Amino acid sequence: MGLFSFLKKAGENIFKSSEKKAAEAAEEAVAHREQQIVALKGVITKLNLPIQDLDLEVTDDVVTVYGQTESQADKEKIILALGNVAGIATVDDRISVVVPAPEATFYEVKSGDSLSKIAKAHYGDAMKYPVIFEANKPMLKDPNLIYPGQVLRIPPLEN
Repeated sequence: MGLFSFLKKAGENIFKSSEKKAAEAAEEAVAHREQQIVALKGVITKLNLPIQDLDLEVTDDVVTVYGQTESQADKEKIILALGNVAGIATVDDRISVVVPAPEATFYEVKSGDSLSKIAKAHYGDAMKYPVIFEANKPMLKDPNLIYPGQVLRIPPLEN
């Protein structure tokens, strides 16, 4: 016995169905990504976050966001709105800002946290919690409704 050569394109085509299944799976993956993009754009629209020329790409659990905003705060809110969606692990920020400003710190909420506890840790004053609440509107509707794993903006205090 040894190595035998055959014509690759001759013979019974038993692989046609698996090729067709692979093509269908690829089409389904594209359709799924398109649905994810529509849903993620819906999050931004629902929160009424201002961005021009919004474009999103989704690859696995990474969303890449393109566009232009007027302020650093709007940019950060868009990043947080996308990143706080189940199934999204990373936001690749490609947003440009018209009026640059100092960046906020992002903080992941831990079990037992409250906005006042977070304010105390970051600002040294628990009564500064409204600054954090305002910085995270419209994602936050109530200062008492935060959850572990949620990521919040902690803006620098203005003098």
